[in-house]
Order: sequence, then structure tokens, then C-alpha cells
Amino acid sequence: MMPTKQTKAAGRKKKTSDYGAEKITVLKGLEAVRKRPAMYIGDVGKRGLHHLVNEVVDNSVDEALAGYCSKIVVTINKDDSICVEDNGRGIPVGIHKEEKKPALEVVMTVLHAGGKFNKGTYKVSGGLHGVGVSVVNALSVWLRAEVYREGKISSQQYERGKTATKLKTTGKTRKTGTKVTFMPDSQIFKNIEWDYDIIAERLREMAYLNNCLEIQIVDEREEGNQKKETFKYTGGLSDFVRFLDSSSQELHKKIITVTKETGEVPVDVALRYNDGFNENILSFVNNINTVEGGTHLSGFRSALTRSLNAHAAKNNLVKATRGENLTLSGEDFREGLTAILSIKVAEPQFEGQTKTKLGNGEVKGLVDAIVYEGIQEFLEQNPSIAKQVIEKALLAARSRAAARKARELIRRKGAFEGGSLPGKLADCSSRDPELCEIFLVEGDSAGGSAKQGRDRRFQAILPLRGKVINAEKARLDKLLANNEIQAIITALGTGFGGDADSDGELAMKPTGVEFDITKLRYGKIIIMTDADVDGSHIRTLLLTFLYRKMPKLITSGHVYIAQPPFYRVRQGKKAQYAYDDDERDFIIERFEKENKTQKIEVQRYKGLGEMNPDQLWTTTMDPDRRSLLRVSVETEGEAAKVFGDLMGSDVEARRTFITEHAKFVVNLDI
Repeated sequence: MMPTKQTKAAGRKKKTSDYGAEKITVLKGLEAVRKRPAMYIGDVGKRGLHHLVNEVVDNSVDEALAGYCSKIVVTINKDDSICVEDNGRGIPVGIHKEEKKPALEVVMTVLHAGGKFNKGTYKVSGGLHGVGVSVVNALSVWLRAEVYREGKISSQQYERGKTATKLKTTGKTRKTGTKVTFMPDSQIFKNIEWDYDIIAERLREMAYLNNCLEIQIVDEREEGNQKKETFKYTGGLSDFVRFLDSSSQELHKKIITVTKETGEVPVDVALRYNDGFNENILSFVNNINTVEGGTHLSGFRSALTRSLNAHAAKNNLVKATRGENLTLSGEDFREGLTAILSIKVAEPQFEGQTKTKLGNGEVKGLVDAIVYEGIQEFLEQNPSIAKQVIEKALLAARSRAAARKARELIRRKGAFEGGSLPGKLADCSSRDPELCEIFLVEGDSAGGSAKQGRDRRFQAILPLRGKVINAEKARLDKLLANNEIQAIITALGTGFGGDADSDGELAMKPTGVEFDITKLRYGKIIIMTDADVDGSHIRTLLLTFLYRKMPKLITSGHVYIAQPPFYRVRQGKKAQYAYDDDERDFIIERFEKENKTQKIEVQRYKGLGEMNPDQLWTTTMDPDRRSLLRVSVETEGEAAKVFGDLMGSDVEARRTFITEHAKFVVNLDI
């Protein structure tokens, strides 16, 4: 029976009446943080967990920026709690006039509370929203704060963001500072496992950005095997450039520095060129890594291009051959460049909650003027270095001209218009990028199994022949001439090259294939290679290409690594897959307990091609059963250095990396 219009209206009215004032929920205190933690720390996985440490450390670094802190100690305790101690002024403990409670308690339990809103207290700081340490408190089972101030030791404890004890004076002291110890809440974080390297890399970065600030990390989790590192760099950004560039052959030993501490926006720049072909520019605002750049980075790029072009023109250093139309662009001047840009802004306007792109319009002109003047002065005083840099840019420009033909070929293949795609691509039927995924598969054999085993509705397969070219050591024209690289670029549909808004230059280029992530045809790009040494090498080569030439695919969370099994353990009709040796041994042990007489067979998969389509689907491709690793960049500077060490020209740097990170491998042949 169909309801009449009156019946429908009555039904709607009844539903509406259920929504009254009593349905409005007010989350008090820090309840909102516990209800939606990802809004404040990004996620509740590994990255969000480690972000808690950053929030507490950032408070101590802000004390250093204000000139009151010279040492920070971060300790990973045996019970997996974290302790951060500094020798700053100490958080005030007096009674807050409006809240009628100790200022320490207000800072720890109230969002948007802190000294960073008062420019007399902090001229610049990273976290301007006052949510840092209170969010850490909300997401911890317990947090204990100790303050050393005015000759007294004051302490207070909190539980899941709520005050557990009154503020107590526990002793006398001559030192000043704050000590915060917290235990992350297992109700929020399912896996509380600290990664020493992630924390250490961030602390090292902060020490480079704040020269003469001493930051120490101590790991006490292993009994009798305490791990400790101290980071302190008097050279600041120059030391940072040397660290990032350590696996490359420098073009010139002297590092170009520009520093201007006075004025509205203090600017600090260090840069040097190497003989490589990739640019590695890190930008920071108030110690925050602005991975998406912003107005300060645009100002730096513009100044670099203008100053080098001006010097080349003044000294007649650009000499074109007959029939050659040679112009030097910013892209040419950034080939082989390692640079750090760090600025301080009193009122930064970051785009988005993640604080990864600076939006202050006035900053571009200020940075441009300061950097232009500083680089011009250096070039005039060091003409031999200037000549080397411009000669390298000339080679880059000629390479770019050769690469234009390959770019035009990619454009003519019509990836943007939905025209001709690579012949070996087995595309999916869906055209919704959010639903679609593409597997970059090693070899035709594995590609054949993957094509047969896939779900054709949303899974595309692109088999790759052999090992792709090493993007760390190949110039642009060689890279774009590679058939496998062309196939990947065309299949993804994003184009190739810089971002159209990176420095305003690319809009003038007639190639028509600049990188545009909005045209990505697949929401997931899954690298699926064999579980052997060759497979690992191919995977690393693909990651090197994506990181160096299409980094937004990684930073936007589109790149994944498939996890095929190593073994198939079978006993009679029972069969299970194992993804490592420990899991294999566990399955064998369980099978033996269940049936001691029947033979157990173990098959080691040397390659994906050894699996039949059903097995490949079940273990590696089925979204309901597979395990994928999402590729992310925890620390941008460290990631660039690792790719340089592993895939660059410095054999000794690669040897050192392998020996340091292969401690549990027997019979290592290097």
C-alpha cells in the first residue's frame, strides 16, 4: 500500500520533533579532543602518536626562540612514557585571575590557553593556537608536570585531561624550567610503540634550525643498553646543508648564506650546489616544516632566479650556439640545489589545520628582497662559484630543451584527454579516481597473474619490464626518454614536472604537461614487486622516481607497497600463507601440534609469477584480506638524505648506510 501525501508529511513531522534542544551535546573541557583526536593530531596511528612528542618539545623550543632555554632532554622511559625537560623559565604556577586556578592547570586543561597569544611573552612561536600540551594531556592516561621556578619545585598530575591532584610544592631548587612526563592512552592509540629514529630525526632537525640549542634524546627501554644522542650545531643551517648533502659531490665547498635578523621577518638561508640533478629545498616557518611551501618559498625561488640571471647577464656568462634559443629558468637554477630557508613570522597564517603552507602575502616580497640582495653580494665576492653555478644551469637548460620532445610525446599520447594509454596497461572499468587503484607490477609473468586475478571494475595493472632508470642520477631528458617512466606518467594522468603554482614560471612553458594532482586517475598507486633482492631494488627505484619527480603523490597519501607472502605452508588440505620467517615457524608449530603424523610442505615464493591468479588475489590484491603499507615522509630532510645515500653516486655513503642498517643480516656482501 502506497502512503498518501498526508501520511508522508506526518511521518516527517514526527521525525523532526525528535530533534530538540535536549539533542544538542556540549563537550566540556578536553572531551572534544578525546572524541575527535584526529582533528588535533592528524590520526591515531604511528604519526599521531609521535606528534604528541613534537607538541611538548615545541613548547620548549618556543622558550629557546624567546631566548630563555638552552637545553632540552627527551627521554623514552622503560614503561613507554615520555619525559620532556627544558631549562626555560618554567610555566607560571600563580593563580590565574579569571579562571581562579593555577596558571599551570589552565595551560594543561584548557584549549587555546597559553602565553603565545601575548606578543610580549613570545614574539614568534610554532603553535599559535594554544592547543599543544593540553591535547597531549587529553590523550594521555596520565600526565605529570613539574615546574622549577622562583626557587621552588611545583608539581601537578592529570588523568585523561582532567586534574587529578592539586598543585603541590615538593621541594626547593636553584634551576628553572619545565618537566612534562606523559603516558599515551591505549584507549586512543591501539599500538603504543615509539620509533627512536622518528623522534631523533625531528630533534636533530630542530637543533639545526636553532643553532647552539642543545637537544638530547635518551632511550631507556632496553635494560643495560641505554641509547643516547646529543644534537647541537653552532653552524645552524650551514651544518644542515652539509648533512643533507653529505652523499653528493659538492660543486663548491663554500656554502652560500643569507641572514637578516632585523626587521619584521627574520630570514635565514643556506644553500649549496652539487653535481646531481635533483633539487632539495626545505622551508620552515617558526621551526615548522612547510612541506607545501607558501609565500616565503615563492619569494626565495624568485630571488634565486633573478639574482643568478642578473649576474649572468652582467658578466656575459650565457653564450648560446648558432640556432639555439637559450633562456635560463628557475627550474635550471634549482638543478642540484640543496637549500634551507627558515623564517620567523609573528602572526603566521597557515593554510589548513596541518600548517604545511604559509599564506602571508606580505612575506613573499620581504623574503625576495632579502635573499636577492644577499645572493647578489655573494656572487660578486665569489665570481668563480657564480660561474660554476651558471655553467651547470646552462647544461640543465640544454637538457630541458631535449626533454621537451619527450614531454611533447607524453602530451600527444593524450593522458589528459582520456586518449591513448600505454598498450600494456590493463585498465579498470571505473572512472572514479577515489575507487580506482593501479598496480605497478614487476615483469610480464607477474603482470599476467595480476591481470587474471584482479577485480576489473576498479583495479588496473601496469607491468614494468626490468629495472626502471634511477631518477637520483639521471638528467631530465634521459628520464623522460625511458619507456617505463613514460608509461607510468601517461597511465597516472598527472603530467610531469613542477607544480603550476610553485614559482609562477611554469605557466609560461608551452609543454602542457606540468604536474597536476587533480588529474590523477587512480586513488591508490600500489607498487607490487617480488619478495626478493631484485624486487626490493625495483621498488626502491620506483619510490626514488616518485619521491624526486612526483612528491605530491606521496605526501598526499596515494602511494602504497603491496605485501605478498614469502611462504605457503601446507598440511594435507590445510594451507596458510606466511609473510615472514616467524609467522612461517608459528604456522608449522601449530600444524605439528594438530597433526604430528602428516607431512608439512613449505613453499618459498621467489616471485609473484609463481602464484596462480587466485592465490595472488587472496594474499595480495583482495582489499578485504590484503595488507598494504602506505608510503609517507616523516622527516623531509632525512628522507632526501636516505635517497641520496642509497641511490646517489657516493659509494662510501651507501656502504656506511648498509652496514649501519643491516646489523642482523648474516654474510652481508658489500
